[in-house]
Amino acid sequence: MVMTADLKNALSELAFPEKAAFLPKFFKTGKGEYGEGDLFLGVKVPDQRAVAKEFYAKISLEEIAELLNSNYHEHRLTALLMLVLQFEKTKDSDMKAEIIRFYLNNLEGINSWDLVDTSCYKILGRYAFENQTDDLLINLSESENMWHKRIAVVGTMHYVKKGNFELTKKLVLKNLHHSHDLMHKANGWLLREMGNKNENELLGFLNLHYKNMPRTSLRYAIEKLDENLRQDYLKGKI
Repeated sequence: MVMTADLKNALSELAFPEKAAFLPKFFKTGKGEYGEGDLFLGVKVPDQRAVAKEFYAKISLEEIAELLNSNYHEHRLTALLMLVLQFEKTKDSDMKAEIIRFYLNNLEGINSWDLVDTSCYKILGRYAFENQTDDLLINLSESENMWHKRIAVVGTMHYVKKGNFELTKKLVLKNLHHSHDLMHKANGWLLREMGNKNENELLGFLNLHYKNMPRTSLRYAIEKLDENLRQDYLKGKI
């Protein structure tokens, strides 16, 4: 596809070999690690955003799907950045619904924490909130795939930004004891964001559950609290 080839060339021209050498370690691509087999061109994220802005209005969903099937991380991230722009820019409800179907049908390519976090709440979370379709996120939270679970909880970020916290709390609790640290971090991050919006909501949640939370989740959740209160939670004094 011509547009896809042009975009790939644009990214290649922005690649830094030293960054390409560093990123596999950062994204844990070794055998048995969460990013096993992922490949990198070495393109900075701001440069990927610039390419996405240049191409998003003239690229098709079929071409975005091709990029999401690429072994190169930057191809997949740029594809998602373009998809976010398409979703945000259109006022056509049918187009929004088509993008949601596309997103859910191409989850296989959304397989790293940055790919999840960059796209899910801006597309799936926003659509679920605005259309009162919480099941879009709840169903993913019940998947055996960790990235699906992370999409579900991070997808509630849009809810949090709108001051709606119940789905976030529900999904955090559903996968509170997931085996992977990346889920602990996601759960703690969303709780922290909830606290940024309404500290009493966070404290109410913590007072019920903090002694049963993985340490990583707790540390993320309480990061912005008053230091004395933070220490009390860490030492189990609440």
